[in-house]
Amino acid sequence: MRRLLIGLVTGAMFVAATACGSSDDPEPDSAGPDKASGGTTTVKVGVIPIIDVAPLYLGQKKGFYRERGIELSLTSAQGGAAIVPGVVSGQFDFGFSNMTSLLTAQSKNVPVKAVVNGVASTGKEGADFAELAVKKGSPLKSAKDVEGKKVAANTLNNICDTSTRESVRKDGGDPSKVDFVEMPFDQMQAALDGGRVDAACVVEPALAGIKAKGGTSIASLFFDVSPDLTVAMYFTSQKYAQQEPETVRKFQEATAESLEYADSHPEEVREIITTYTKIPGPLVETLTLPRWPAEPDRSSIERLAELGEQDGLFEQAPDLDKLLP
Repeated sequence: MRRLLIGLVTGAMFVAATACGSSDDPEPDSAGPDKASGGTTTVKVGVIPIIDVAPLYLGQKKGFYRERGIELSLTSAQGGAAIVPGVVSGQFDFGFSNMTSLLTAQSKNVPVKAVVNGVASTGKEGADFAELAVKKGSPLKSAKDVEGKKVAANTLNNICDTSTRESVRKDGGDPSKVDFVEMPFDQMQAALDGGRVDAACVVEPALAGIKAKGGTSIASLFFDVSPDLTVAMYFTSQKYAQQEPETVRKFQEATAESLEYADSHPEEVREIITTYTKIPGPLVETLTLPRWPAEPDRSSIERLAELGEQDGLFEQAPDLDKLLP
């Protein structure tokens, strides 16, 4: 337990160091959500500056949260593995995380609770929003070829590790021989070009940037785990869920509406992406959009849990009934 607490504190400090919010942002209020003017409640949400979270920005713009008395304060971090300790420590009220990081946290009895779906695979091999990418002219042609090579992942021991290993395994390679290198998505293109990594587990919009420079995909990572893979969800701490059930309910409802709206308005999604990512306007139309179903696919999450156990990510099996809504 002492090691776990040290890890959470360290992780929370890391989130603070990598967050992209203003230094004038309000300090976390451990007593509950901030009360904004006009009777609205400001909730702090840890997100990643990637295409996956577009529904939150779009829902905020369309007023779905405001209609329910919620104002979102969105802060960027490097990945779900960093956001988890931020939520548990009270730095964030809600967070966005890939499922492997949430499963890992639950397996260690970290008090997290998923509250609403986040994002899902397109279900199309070779046309997903996350791929195993290589630079132009790379000798690597399939997932098996990354055996013994360096692969970029936004954070270690997350869904990138799990899905890359499964792609390598399915292609006949040894997944234990992949060397993962941690770095933000927006640095992966330069790392590929400079030869610091051989391949990258990369998502949109960074994937579009790599392809624009002649890079190619050698595996559809999420598809290889499950065509209907629930990639990530929004979550809170068990403490916050118990103390602020009404705020959690409103966040769930507003986010579900935002997911549905994003899924049916792709052009508005492309427009909103330019407001919180660094992707140049001309590349926006080339992005592969994910799916944003309102409900998670439990069987695909069970598959992630199986792979996590197989690859030694968990000391004990995660309890999906405790984790999922």
